[in-house]
Amino acid sequence: MAAGAAPGEWTGVPGVGVPLTRARGRPGVVDAVVAAVGPSNCLTDPDLCAPYETDWTRRWHGRAALVARPTTGDQVAAVVAACTRHRIAVVPQGGNTGLVGGSVPRGGEVLMSLAHLDQTLVVDPVANLLEADAGVTLARAQAAAAEYGLGLGIDLAARDTATLGGMAATNAGGIHVLRYGAMRARLAGLEAVMADGSVLSRTSGVAKDNVGYDLVGLLAGSEGTLGVITRVLVRLAPLPPWRVTALIALRPLPGAGGPVAAAVALVNHLLRQLDGLEAAELFFAEGVELVRQHASLPPPPGASAEAFLLVEVAGRTDPLEALSQALVGHPLVLDTAASTDAAGRVALWAYRERHTEAIAAQGLVHKLDVCLPIRDLADFWAEVIASVRRCRPRAQVICFGHVGEGNLHINILGLEADDTEVDALVLGLVLAHRGSISAEHGVGVAKRSVVGHARGPVDLGIMKALKDALDPHGLFNPGVLFPTRERGGPRGTNRTFGAMGEFG
Repeated sequence: MAAGAAPGEWTGVPGVGVPLTRARGRPGVVDAVVAAVGPSNCLTDPDLCAPYETDWTRRWHGRAALVARPTTGDQVAAVVAACTRHRIAVVPQGGNTGLVGGSVPRGGEVLMSLAHLDQTLVVDPVANLLEADAGVTLARAQAAAAEYGLGLGIDLAARDTATLGGMAATNAGGIHVLRYGAMRARLAGLEAVMADGSVLSRTSGVAKDNVGYDLVGLLAGSEGTLGVITRVLVRLAPLPPWRVTALIALRPLPGAGGPVAAAVALVNHLLRQLDGLEAAELFFAEGVELVRQHASLPPPPGASAEAFLLVEVAGRTDPLEALSQALVGHPLVLDTAASTDAAGRVALWAYRERHTEAIAAQGLVHKLDVCLPIRDLADFWAEVIASVRRCRPRAQVICFGHVGEGNLHINILGLEADDTEVDALVLGLVLAHRGSISAEHGVGVAKRSVVGHARGPVDLGIMKALKDALDPHGLFNPGVLFPTRERGGPRGTNRTFGAMGEFG
């Protein structure tokens, strides 16, 4: 906790502290939560609550009044209803793999962990649908679908801990967006508890349903600010029986953004030559060196290259020959290693997927997840590297991302936790290129102050109206995405945006 901070007050990056209704010292709330979830699933001991109170980056942390761990949707509804009666704010949390401070407490709220809500997991191989409780992990869902030769069409490096409910709430992306889209595109329905404890249920799974508004799409990506997702219905796709992974050392094009320009050009070439391109992952020599040190990996092909592209192609027939024909002799390819067997593909993917853990092992990291118009990606990358070096010469910038969608993950080491100047610099460059400040991690509290620059007044007005209509007391995840009302207003409410306000 920061020096001088009030007990239970948010202590993340300065400037985002928010006054909230606190449950600490209010036994009626604790009694109600205990009645809903049982004593063993209501945690108040600080040591037991601590793992839930810091996010994955270790940059965002706060104190929860208590941690509720419901195991059924009815228990979630009971907890929400109790918090509504007592006007206590609720922070929903899935696998706590978030990177923007959006699922950890900020001011003594009730933290509701949905990781134990994981009993339902059913695959319908006729309708190609998977129905699962919100706490089911992605890896577990993938294994269940694979028994029927099906896949979810979405994959993340954090598959073993990321939960389907959390992925829906943040509209998670991952490595297969290029072919299948992000989580919102994969959802065929969901259940969610609303602010009064009522349950929204859209789980028929029918292929076409044009009755009224798309509430499933609305809740997907809402970051827990409009309701608590308790169950999801995910569209499945047949798993292609053949798959090849290739790690390509790139020859840069001329210019400051040459490595990225080469990756963009090569991906466009592959999209035109191949039917089943599922992944196109870009990373750089600095990141590879960290990964090799952290995981004791051998040098990749073309080890002296400045940048690398990892691609995966899947199909009903072996795609290796088609991929080879597309790459052999291409002027942007320095060297290539490819594999069709599972062990070989895992070994190649390690150079990309172990970036996150290797970077985290270096210490505190500022993580910025952005999306650019693909035509601007190379220039943007070059500007980011040059600008951060000028602003913080001792900082280290490690980038990787999903180049097929223009999605770049910018990781900056060597900064203090509360150094927001560099974050603002990078996000300002994103907006100058008309990109998105949040590609797949959400806004959380990390990027909340920039939302007013990324969205116009009409957008903000509609979002405010939706928030006020569905969560009139500001119960759900206050301080995430939207600013919280200044001290002195109704507790836990979010009634005003202001012309720019915090968004300025």
